[in-house]
Amino acid sequence: MIGDPVRLKTAALLVLLGLLTMLAGIGQLTFWAPAETVTASVPGDTKASPLTVIDQKLIDLHDGPVKIKIQGEGNYTIATGRPDDVDAWVGKTAHTTLTGVSADQKSLEVASADGEATAPSPAGSDLWVSTEDASGDFEYTWNPPADGEWSLLVAADGTKPAPTAISMTFPNKATTPWAVPLIVLGIIIILVGAALPFIAKALGSRRKDGEGDGPHDGDATTTLPVQSPAGDEGRRRTGGAEGPALRVTAVAAALAAVMVGGTAVAAQATSSPDASPSASSSAAAGDDAGTPVMLESQLQRILEQVASTVDAADAAKDAAKLAPRVDKMELQIRTQNYKIRSTVSAYEPRMPVRATKLQSSVISTKKDWPRTVYALTQGEGNVVPQVLTLVQLSPRENYKLWGTAPLQPGTNFPSFPVPRKGTTPVAASDKDGLAYSGNQALEILSEMLTNPESPNRSKLADGQSSPYIAGALAYQADTVKNGTSANFKFTHTPVTNQTVVLKTADGGALVVGRLDFSFEGTPKAAGDKLILEDDSAVFAGGKETTTGMVLNFAESVAVYIPPAGSSDPMKLVAATRGLVGASFK
Repeated sequence: MIGDPVRLKTAALLVLLGLLTMLAGIGQLTFWAPAETVTASVPGDTKASPLTVIDQKLIDLHDGPVKIKIQGEGNYTIATGRPDDVDAWVGKTAHTTLTGVSADQKSLEVASADGEATAPSPAGSDLWVSTEDASGDFEYTWNPPADGEWSLLVAADGTKPAPTAISMTFPNKATTPWAVPLIVLGIIIILVGAALPFIAKALGSRRKDGEGDGPHDGDATTTLPVQSPAGDEGRRRTGGAEGPALRVTAVAAALAAVMVGGTAVAAQATSSPDASPSASSSAAAGDDAGTPVMLESQLQRILEQVASTVDAADAAKDAAKLAPRVDKMELQIRTQNYKIRSTVSAYEPRMPVRATKLQSSVISTKKDWPRTVYALTQGEGNVVPQVLTLVQLSPRENYKLWGTAPLQPGTNFPSFPVPRKGTTPVAASDKDGLAYSGNQALEILSEMLTNPESPNRSKLADGQSSPYIAGALAYQADTVKNGTSANFKFTHTPVTNQTVVLKTADGGALVVGRLDFSFEGTPKAAGDKLILEDDSAVFAGGKETTTGMVLNFAESVAVYIPPAGSSDPMKLVAATRGLVGASFK
């Protein structure tokens, strides 16, 4: 009878233990559950600098949305760009970089770099995919604009300290791996405790039934004493009912050990991916190696700004208005066009630049500078599509329009890789994988424009029948025919420092560049006169000369080069020219 209370007490203890274990597991999922987010802030004693960079490793530290809160004085800009672009723009300027989160996840880790005390304002730079103008407190949820790695740049105007009162809220990585195992273990212990009295009673009854199985009186059997361990002897002294209870408790403890061991292994497996971030980061870096230098949305924004600038300058015939967005050949041609039109009202204006109807975009993957992109557009005032060449000379400069060239009639623009993959630039002197280098292609074109009987005619499709080539040769022939009292010399010369080559989808390339076209006229005999047209007279300062004259044109051309091994000839894709000067000898 003494065994029944013991069994009941043991069962009650097991049930209580199970309930407490379940409560611990439920608590980890409810009132003891970790917060869904953690917020880390920049330490208050962080050194001020003109630029603050939020490193891409910090943005990508946690999966899920990241909320960024910035507190600043006055106006400031938040710019989004590729990490290498942000680094290039920062350059040698002193800056503060937010690199990571402290172990307790309460503070953002900061690295300060000394350098130049000021920088230009990043607002309006073509380098950024997007910018946010803010004042005072600003809070937003970070969303990557596209695949790949991104960093943020925060700055006032480049001369004042950039905001450093920044906090970032991340999804909490803390997990509750013990919750479910504890609940399951608690249930098992409760079931064992509830069943203990019945199991122990059954075992006790079985033991009593077995007592009548010993030898009977009068049997000739001799039972030898057995040497029992002290533990067995102690168990015999405690009575038959308590022994089963202890054995059942031991079973429950063994089950608990198994469950806990399994949980530890699961927790260890869960944390293993974070142990080797270098593998994922290096893979990401490899994927980013061929990333185009801009998104199509960036290109569209840049084209709109370029077109707006050119429109305003064309309307006012003011070359000064071109400076922010036009350079090199296009700046020279339009400047001289304005000068002529200010005197000769009937002179034809330059074809307008349009951002609408972007038919094709060619974006380089070349990370260093200068960077080049092509755009094929056709909007109002464009009789045919025209190739626009945009060049960015350095990180802190914006893209400028270097040249425009209308497509030749009946000519198709070459196919390029999709913009999101970008295309590979090629050095103008490099022939690797191409039938001709970019320099060679422009040399052959120059020779054909100069000499109607060029031995290289077969290397360029259609030879003299190409509309632009045929027109240039006809112009030169008519000049000679009509100028019977003068000798003429024509030359077309490539300007190699303005040649750009980008690979096409078929392994060929498109070379876009400039040719300087000039012709000299010298009287055949003393007293013979040369008469200039009104447009040339604007630059020469008069219409007649007895000593001779020189006219100068800039030619913008684009030539398709087939891949090495192809039997196809090159093709003149686009071309135009503009008068840029005239003088008397």
